[in-house]
Amino acid sequence: MDRLTSLEVFSRVVETGGFSSAARKLNMSTTMVSNHVQALEDRLGVRLLNRTTRKVNLTEIGKAYYDRCVQILADIEQADDIAGALQSTPRGTLRIYVATHIVALVAPIVAEFLAAYPEVRVELMMGEANVDIIEEGFDIALRLTPPPDSSLIVRTLATWRHVLCCSHGYIEKHGRVETLAELGDRNCFRHVNYPFGDEWHFVDRKGAPATVRISGNLVTNSGETLRRATLEGGGICLAAGFLVRDDLEAGDLVRLLPEYRPVELSMNAIYPHRHHLSAKVRTFIDMLVHHSAEHQKLINPYS
Repeated sequence: MDRLTSLEVFSRVVETGGFSSAARKLNMSTTMVSNHVQALEDRLGVRLLNRTTRKVNLTEIGKAYYDRCVQILADIEQADDIAGALQSTPRGTLRIYVATHIVALVAPIVAEFLAAYPEVRVELMMGEANVDIIEEGFDIALRLTPPPDSSLIVRTLATWRHVLCCSHGYIEKHGRVETLAELGDRNCFRHVNYPFGDEWHFVDRKGAPATVRISGNLVTNSGETLRRATLEGGGICLAAGFLVRDDLEAGDLVRLLPEYRPVELSMNAIYPHRHHLSAKVRTFIDMLVHHSAEHQKLINPYS
């Protein structure tokens, strides 16, 4: 028999003064109540109750055991209350892993979340590694590419595209790229997490897919390094539109081959479980979705 149920049954027998009254309280048969108490006594090898035809009384051992049962059941009830509160109101520690590129987009949401829910503590780590969020204890990861683990839940927050670009200095030195195939002969900088490796994917004006295999002297997991190297005129890169938006608008970078659009990708919230999300995770995801919808044009300025 379930040991916890037996503890509760035993306690109700003591509190109500009999098996029949406990059975009515628990909506259980008198025989089942008796079986639970017997199971406890058999397990412990002691007598907990002295039974007469009219009432039951605790033995000395039964009194000590009952006192501990009351405490155990109260602790369990308190634990249930705490779990319920955590499920309904954001509190506790929320651990977030964020792709470096999008920290600037996420930081205001974190600040708003903390202001709205003062009982929450946030631990935010940033990087470009495909971290194992379960192994490393993160509640949620925010990434620009899908996770390698297909068992994780992926919530799309917004869409975004790369921009193919270079500096004016690069064009002056090497000439403007006129065709997609030319990229195969140019020095192209690549982010290590680009989902298609060294094969850049585009769609043309008719919506047909187009690809080109590239090579170059820089492969990095740092978007800022790609941006700086491109500004210095060392090569051509595919950069996240939100990362180089200001450089393009200022004229420091030039968009190349506008007739080819880099494939659309997703900014994702990734977390382990779909059901029974804690309030802190569920509420933070809701805030991410709301802000991402508001700022879609900032995230994907060249859609």
